[in-house]
Amino acid sequence: MHIFKKKSNIAVSYVIITLGLMLYTFAWSAFLLPSKIISGGVTGMSSIIYFFSGERIPVGITNLVINAIFVLLGFKLLGSKFGANTIYGIIMSSVFFIMWQQLLHVEQWFDVAVFGPFMCSLLGGALCGVGIGLSFLMGGNSGGTDIIALILSKFYNISPGRVIMIIDIVIIGCTYFVSHKLENVVFGYVVMVTMTYVLDMVLDGNKQSYQVMVFSSMTKEIGDAVTKEVGRGATLLDGHGCYSHNEQQVLIILAHKTDKSHIMQIIHRVDANAFISVSKVQGVYGQNFEKLKL
Repeated sequence: MHIFKKKSNIAVSYVIITLGLMLYTFAWSAFLLPSKIISGGVTGMSSIIYFFSGERIPVGITNLVINAIFVLLGFKLLGSKFGANTIYGIIMSSVFFIMWQQLLHVEQWFDVAVFGPFMCSLLGGALCGVGIGLSFLMGGNSGGTDIIALILSKFYNISPGRVIMIIDIVIIGCTYFVSHKLENVVFGYVVMVTMTYVLDMVLDGNKQSYQVMVFSSMTKEIGDAVTKEVGRGATLLDGHGCYSHNEQQVLIILAHKTDKSHIMQIIHRVDANAFISVSKVQGVYGQNFEKLKL
């Protein structure tokens, strides 16, 4: 029974990954490419080649070839760090590009002139974010420039995130040589920002957690109130002020996004003069939070 359940979960994961990639490629084919708006990543590189070839070289083919080269480089320089989901994502995204563009001609379904380039960039970016977000949630991806980022970060002291950002900025900048319109470059950055924001919302949503640090003479009272009213635990740490040289307890609270406002109200009510530090945390795992998945 356990084996059947595991196989069922894998099947559901691949269905969601497939739907996510289908939505991602649809957004490009229906809104971005007809408007000659190009965003980052391998899809952006493939789109540039598509337009420079007079729309004769399909995005799906170029996407497959470039990703295949990146994966081979990755295997050679990084080792076998790419799983079946990466290979599946690369193949399926290329297949869906060919399906939307060459078979179904989805660009004829909508009149992008009616929407306008700004609306197309927002719609395309949002749908791309939802599609890639669904794929990421199930452990899938569509390959891309993250492989190059990992290779460069291995040999040079530079973070993968910075490499990806620089590559995307350069790719979007090349939009000018395709459309010869500066506004299309700006719309490309709009797509990138919109996609990033929606992607974060899909991946995190209300699961976003915060760490609240409270410096006050009434930390115990604040902690008791938070525990009683919000149902969140709090921790008191012993601190020593470097300026005042006084011993002071510091209160640390980890809470979900939905609890943050209530906690801030409690702190202000108990001690309006409390010094507060609030920061987003990448993940909180344990009781009443996320389950750690290895």
